[in-house]
Amino acid sequence: MTDTSTPSTEETTAATAESTGTEETKKSESVASDSDLFRQSEIAADYVEGLLDILDYDGDIDELVSAGRPMVEVVGGRLQPLVGQRGATLEALQELTRLAIFRATGSPSRLLLDIGGYRASRRKELTAVARNAVEKVKEHGDAVRLEPMSAFERKCVHDVVNAMSGVESESEGVEPNRRIVVRPAD
Repeated sequence: MTDTSTPSTEETTAATAESTGTEETKKSESVASDSDLFRQSEIAADYVEGLLDILDYDGDIDELVSAGRPMVEVVGGRLQPLVGQRGATLEALQELTRLAIFRATGSPSRLLLDIGGYRASRRKELTAVARNAVEKVKEHGDAVRLEPMSAFERKCVHDVVNAMSGVESESEGVEPNRRIVVRPAD
């Protein structure tokens, strides 16, 4: 037998409260995700501070969330050894810091670690490399293969190339020899 009666006021109120609770849960999840990202940056900052103490390096540590990613920036003098040749040491420290976050939270992290402003200056260099490659592709019509790069570096180049018309880019190869190819757009 099918019930065709109108729901009582109590049933309607309960259903409304249930849907409102769902909306509040969604809102708190998005707030929690921002707080989770900041928590990740705090964990990372503590980890990096411990490393700096062990290595006897001085640096100011800023923890923040930018573009939906936890970030830690270390600023100070005499930090070049922590960056290493072409950022290799920085990449390794970033991975170790991500592992520390994973150990503490049980969730993988997209933390971005910067030391001594290396990533900002490298981003400027890569912008010039990408623009140069685009000019060559437009001038000669042939694909240009760039040198192998880290994931961070490839993302910087892809962002620049994708913002320009008439060209496209893709990554090819396997780590650590993964590189970008810039070619005319179809």
